[in-house]
Amino acid sequence: MRKVILGLAVTLDGFIEGPKGEHDWCFTDQDYGLAEFFAGIDALFIGRKSYEIAQQYAENNGGKIVSDIPDATEYIFSNTLKNVKDGAVLISGDSITQVRKIKEQPGKDIWLFGGASLTDVLMQEGLVDELWLSVHPILLGRGKPLFREREKPIPLTLLESKTYETGLVSLKYRIEKD
Repeated sequence: MRKVILGLAVTLDGFIEGPKGEHDWCFTDQDYGLAEFFAGIDALFIGRKSYEIAQQYAENNGGKIVSDIPDATEYIFSNTLKNVKDGAVLISGDSITQVRKIKEQPGKDIWLFGGASLTDVLMQEGLVDELWLSVHPILLGRGKPLFREREKPIPLTLLESKTYETGLVSLKYRIEKD
């Protein structure tokens, strides 16, 4: 079965973007393991807001939402969008059932690219298998937090950690299922 991997940059105090949506604190000076990560995925899960932001970025960057990303099927989760770009798949309605079906399909792993709401729903349903967090050495103090409050703890097992000379720490965890 394919894994869903939440992979993103986060500040040491747990924010994924600044108070005005800024990401200018993210390091882009080297690969930080992205090439290896990209080699293991062939699909992305993207929430509506993240999709719209990514499309604006892609318009100015050769059509890519992330530089150097390989061709991958983009699954856009929205109950309000009626159309998405060519080649992308719009997921609406019972997204949980659809995610389960996609995970059962043959292929590489799936990158949970973004969307706090989408992440929260998939985490609550136990559909995220791994976390790959690139912890940046900065304290923003405010912004959008990575995780919302939970009713119960989610146990994790550390799979890998790597420290870069810039102070960025890459952490990979498996989410332990009940």
